[in-house]
Order: sequence, then C-alpha cells, then structure tokens
Amino acid sequence: MPFKAYYLKPDGNIEVDISSEQIKSAFKSKKGLLWLDITETNNEDGRFLQESLGLHPLAVEDCLSRNLHPPKIDDFDDYIFIVAHGINYTVESEIVETAELDIFFGTHFVISSHIVPLYSIEAVKRRVEETGRPMKYGAEFLVHTLLDALVDNILPTVDKMGEVAQAIEEEVISSPQPAVQEEILKLKRSTLHIHRVITPQREVINRLSRGEFPLIGDQAKIYFRDVYDHLLRIEDLNQITRDRLDYSQATYLSSIANKQNETMKTLAVVATIFLPLTLLAGIYGMNFEYMPELHWRWGYFTVLGVITTAIIVVLWRFWHQGWIAWGKQRVSRIKSVTLDRARILGYAARIKKK
Repeated sequence: MPFKAYYLKPDGNIEVDISSEQIKSAFKSKKGLLWLDITETNNEDGRFLQESLGLHPLAVEDCLSRNLHPPKIDDFDDYIFIVAHGINYTVESEIVETAELDIFFGTHFVISSHIVPLYSIEAVKRRVEETGRPMKYGAEFLVHTLLDALVDNILPTVDKMGEVAQAIEEEVISSPQPAVQEEILKLKRSTLHIHRVITPQREVINRLSRGEFPLIGDQAKIYFRDVYDHLLRIEDLNQITRDRLDYSQATYLSSIANKQNETMKTLAVVATIFLPLTLLAGIYGMNFEYMPELHWRWGYFTVLGVITTAIIVVLWRFWHQGWIAWGKQRVSRIKSVTLDRARILGYAARIKKK
C-alpha cells in the first residue's frame, strides 16, 4: 500500500518511513505520536486499518469507497473520525471537482486517508520532515494543520473563479454570445460543488472549535476557530461569485431579448413601408384594358410621386414616435459621481451650527 508514516518518539525524535510492523507497534504502545498517511486507499489498506489497528469497519468503509461523502464527524469514544473536502487538482476538468480527506484522530495517533493525491498533505509532510512541526505539538495540532492546509488550498480556486466571473460579466455587457451562456453554466456548477461541501464542513470545524470533544484541548480550540473563519470567507467569496453569475445570466438574457426586439422592430418598419407600395404596385400591375390611369401622359410619374410621398410620410411618422433615432441623441453623457469639496464643508458647517 502506498503510505508514508512518521513516529514522534517520547524523547522528541521523529522517525520517517517506518514499516508496517513498526506502525502496529507504535500504535499499540500508545506513546509518542504516530501519523500514517495513506494514498490511493485500497482493500489491503482497509484490512490493515480494521484488523491490525482495530478501527471501526464503517469508518474504514468510507475510506475505501470511491464515492464522495459529505463532510462529517463521528465520535468513537477513543478516537474521532473526520471527513473533510478540498480541491482535486489532479483532474483536468472545466468544472471544479473536490477530493475527500478522511482522518482518524486519537490521543496518540493521526491516520489520514485519501484516494487522490492532495497538495496540502504533501506540504504538511515537508514541514514535518524539515522541522518536525506540527507533530511536536501533539495530535490535535497535527489535525489542525491538515485541515488548515486543506481549506487554504480551496481559496486560490475560489479567487480564480471570481476572476472568471468578472471576465464573463464584462463579456456579457460588451458582446453577449451563446458561448458566454455555456461558460456561465459551467462556472455555476463549480460554485455549486463548492457550496455542497463548504456548508457541512463549516459545521464540522465549528464542532471541533467549541469544545465538544475531549480530545481537543482549550489551547487548540482557537486554532480550529481560525479554520472556521477561513471557511466563512471562502463561503462568502463563493456566494459573491454565484450572485455575479446570476446577474450575468440575467444581463445576457435581457440583451438577447433586446436584440430580438430590435430585429422585430426593424422588420416591422420595413414591412410597414413596403405595404402601401405593394398595394400601389399591385393595383397598377393588373392587366385590365380600360384602366383610366394607363393612358395618362404623366401617370407613371404621378405613381412614383405617390410612392415617394408614402415612404416619406411613414419614415417621418416613425421618426416622430421614436422608432427611428436618426439625428436624435440617444443617451446623454453620464458624468462620474463627484462631490464638490466646498459643498461638503458647507454642509458640515451647517450641521455643526445646528
């Protein structure tokens, strides 16, 4: 099984890359601190966790399942089982995907399990190998570091989503295209994926920070509270992105409706102009021999004059009603909102006198 194990001895020294037998020995001794990280957890790992370490089969089953479970926390008296989520950076997708991290947390051990590699876990491993922190501060601070790194790795993705939402908003205003609508739907699905895990994960961290579990001391509560604050910030940023996407979608649909209205207006203008002309052409296009106007010397020019007059009258009527804006000022120049400093000081002086 691909795993990495660290053991903090009671004398303060850290052993790296210990074997399976050493893991079982350190776990049963209940001395020092054992951290076992398992990547790509399989059935062999499940048997080791359940038979050799005596962990609950339901929790081990969650670790083996390829399906994503919602964030939760289960209390098994001697240890607690935590399910948390971060961003899955190993998959190439236009929609943000999340990755699950399972943690067994006891007084003398921390076992982390994840199906896909997590950059946050690798960063914690480097810190342990370089300085020994945070294992030297105990199991509760190690769990805090794992969760804190996992949550912090969500923030770059949420910030990038905000930048994409701003670009979509500008594109919708300048040039609404069907492709923009597709990008809006993709990004909304990403925000929905993050929202589904952030909301229950916030409650999990809140339970860890308010002293519900004896495994977490008073000194560690404030650190879990800091992770909770980070989740609140991520949730707010994600909600802002969703609101901007809703606004962009409404703007896009409104722009499309306005374009359709303009198209229909143009067609109505053209049809209205040519209807009387078609009537005249139809009347004088009939092949009756005894039509009196057919023998007029100036009949042809008279019909042309009537046609021209009809066109001018219809165009003038549309221009007068505002359907045609040629020669009219559509939008006046909008000035930026600036305040006169003298007026502000004068207003403040009047308030002071009162």
